[in-house]
Amino acid sequence: MRVSHPIPERNQLTQHPTHTPALGEGVGRVGVPAAVQTDEVTDGQASVQAAEQEPEPEPPPARAAAGGNPHHPAAHSSGLFGLAMGALGIVFGDIGTSPLYAVQTVFSIDNNAVSPTPVDVYGVVSLIFWSVTLVVTVKYVGFILRADNDGEGGIMALAALVRGVSSSSARRASIALALGVLGASLFYGDSLITPAISVLSAVEGLEVARPELAEAVLPIGITILALLFVVQRWGTHHIGRLFGPVMVLWFVTLAVLGLPHIASHPGVLLGLSPHYAIVFVAEHPLTAFLAMGAVVLVITGAEALYADMGHFGRRPIRAAWFLLVWPALIVNYLGQAALILDDPRNVANPFYLLAPSWARLPLVVLATCATVIASQAVISGAFSVSRQAVRLGFLPQLTVRHTSTRESGQIYLPAVNWLLFGGVLVLIVAFQSSSRLATAYGLAVTGTLLLTTTLFLIYAAIAWRWARWKLVLCGVVFGGIELTYLGANLTKIVHGGWLPLLIAAIVVTVMTTWQRGRRIVTARRVEVEGELPQFIEEVHAERIVRVPGTAVFPHPTKQTTPLALRANVEFNHVLHERVVIVTVLSENVPHVPLGERLAIDELGHNADGVVHLSARFGFQDEQDVPGVLREARGLSDELEIDPDTAFYFLSRITIERCHNPGMSTWRKRLFIGMSHNAATPAAYFKLPIDRTVVMGSRIEL
Repeated sequence: MRVSHPIPERNQLTQHPTHTPALGEGVGRVGVPAAVQTDEVTDGQASVQAAEQEPEPEPPPARAAAGGNPHHPAAHSSGLFGLAMGALGIVFGDIGTSPLYAVQTVFSIDNNAVSPTPVDVYGVVSLIFWSVTLVVTVKYVGFILRADNDGEGGIMALAALVRGVSSSSARRASIALALGVLGASLFYGDSLITPAISVLSAVEGLEVARPELAEAVLPIGITILALLFVVQRWGTHHIGRLFGPVMVLWFVTLAVLGLPHIASHPGVLLGLSPHYAIVFVAEHPLTAFLAMGAVVLVITGAEALYADMGHFGRRPIRAAWFLLVWPALIVNYLGQAALILDDPRNVANPFYLLAPSWARLPLVVLATCATVIASQAVISGAFSVSRQAVRLGFLPQLTVRHTSTRESGQIYLPAVNWLLFGGVLVLIVAFQSSSRLATAYGLAVTGTLLLTTTLFLIYAAIAWRWARWKLVLCGVVFGGIELTYLGANLTKIVHGGWLPLLIAAIVVTVMTTWQRGRRIVTARRVEVEGELPQFIEEVHAERIVRVPGTAVFPHPTKQTTPLALRANVEFNHVLHERVVIVTVLSENVPHVPLGERLAIDELGHNADGVVHLSARFGFQDEQDVPGVLREARGLSDELEIDPDTAFYFLSRITIERCHNPGMSTWRKRLFIGMSHNAATPAAYFKLPIDRTVVMGSRIEL
């Protein structure tokens, strides 16, 4: 490791738009501008995050999503009904649109290996019912939603919980995080495929209602998805008010479409018995195995349901599921089965053929709206998972904008949004139909399901102290079903199933590279910075020349010395009469009252005009450092300063690739590439450009 001689740089700053920091990323850490990072890393930026300045805190203990956390979205709601309506629009969009393509896909696999005979139809509908019941109702709604991380859900949040309760076992904690990273990587694959297959399957209804419009399906689908990703920057809290009513209409329509066909063929209700699934598997084991690869489509969205828990809380999700979503889905699947039993030719598109001819075009419009909402669900889930990955140090700080003044879970990540959009466009152009996309679908979903089950069982064993028989029972039931799904979907690898695996491999590589590089840079930067108390003692003992004025140093912690402060003393051999080190902390609330915002930290009797100030902000508060200093007047004699005459110092670290051990050359290049184009915190912290100084240093990676 080599650190070059620090060179002061003046006014070499670039203005950037102000962004709201990632929620909760700064609790006990610096509230820095969440932005894509550069190889020139400034104090408060992500590749040398606050986590790199101090040990990563353990995740907060799990608490009731809608009760234990006073700042959780549920605590700000007008009631359970309002949140349940919102959950219908966001949480259940993905799983609620599965009837569009799931049954059709089952009967079209492997050159119609599943035939529309009574035995096969009853067997398929039984597999569908028990898949939804066991995996979604029992596992996710019944058990998994109880494992929330301070109200947040998703596989990364679950991995953090397992890490938190595995403090006595470093190996177990590492395994938990590795499983979380792998699960999150698979979830990104799901987030790419779901919008493409959902919207295309809805628009393809035009081929049934108006065959002459078949050529317009692809352009219409691309246009709808483009509009969806464009509006993300303004948030969904405004149009989200329409999501709930639209999805209520959608689920009611699902039930209304299915009921007449069930009434005309009531025998289809026999398919709810597990007996028919068992008979189907026993008589046609290979066919049933292949069918499982398509049956899994009926539970896509279960992981998004968990990842979006932070938006609404546990109780509203459960209420919406049991009162409307689950019954409507089962009735529609039974209706499609009855339709196929009446006329086997209906396997061509059993969903749209449920409706009378006069209602098919309006149904296409409603289905398109529902699939747009479904796509929103996985996009929101991808935002949540990305934010959690940043918190855990597996991704650089990304621009995180809060799009609602009330709901902390309503966030927008531009980088993730546009990467998803690019990937979705590639998928649509490459596959061009929902039936082809279905061959690539499933592996990401089943892999995430299985990893979630594994992490949940570890957490239940340690935190909830479940009896061994409970763990074995859940492992056999849930794990057995999901392993079957996974095995069936492995047969799709050569037909497109490789795609989610490739996406997962890329994401895993990115995450592990960032984590490793960040740790190396952290260790070397902390080594260079040194301890702040020791630095203060050295300054006091050497009687450094004090010059008039005030110097302000934004810095993540009071434990280490800001590099700009150390560089100024070592290079200029002077220290300002007043030195204020400001640590900005982001809290998990919209606003922090002024009376609770500031705290002075003791630095010892030899501080000689050096003071440390902690400032707490809510996620909707502007983190104005000069404003903080104005508010701090009167708290201490050292803080009787004029922010309009103070100078502000930032540290900028340039990371250079060298031959140091620890990472391979290509990973170093990837790490530095991810660190490229970082924003300076000067604009974010409202620092005056003409009185801001950047001190440059260099660390070799």
